Amino acid sequence: MSDYLEQKVLDYVLRDQADWAPASVHLSLHTANPGEDGTGTEVSGSGYARQAITFNAAHATNGTIDNSSEETFTNMPGVTVTHIGIWDNSSGGNLLFYGAVDTPKTVTAGDTITLAAGALDITLA
Repeated sequence: MSDYLEQKVLDYVLRDQADWAPASVHLSLHTANPGEDGTGTEVSGSGYARQAITFNAAHATNGTIDNSSEETFTNMPGVTVTHIGIWDNSSGGNLLFYGAVDTPKTVTAGDTITLAAGALDITLA
């Protein structure tokens, strides 16, 4: 969870601050850890763009949520993807969640990366 989101959750839950949920969230791919502040290296160039992502309802028993639909990044530049991020905007904006992929993925320029529905799990513990 990013520093930004940690602050928002604390203010919302413990200080009765106004609801601030973003209208949509977007999945990003990174070639390095984006870190707490979101300044790590996001993929750029070629046809890369963040993808809007939706989630199923959180699982009541284990604090986990997963993506509800397939996400596709087409016409990728030649990179090795090591991390993902979830943002509150399609460009710029605030990083909400981030993490390493299970296995880094090297793609050739023009390739497509597809994330299957249910493949991205976010857990609060």
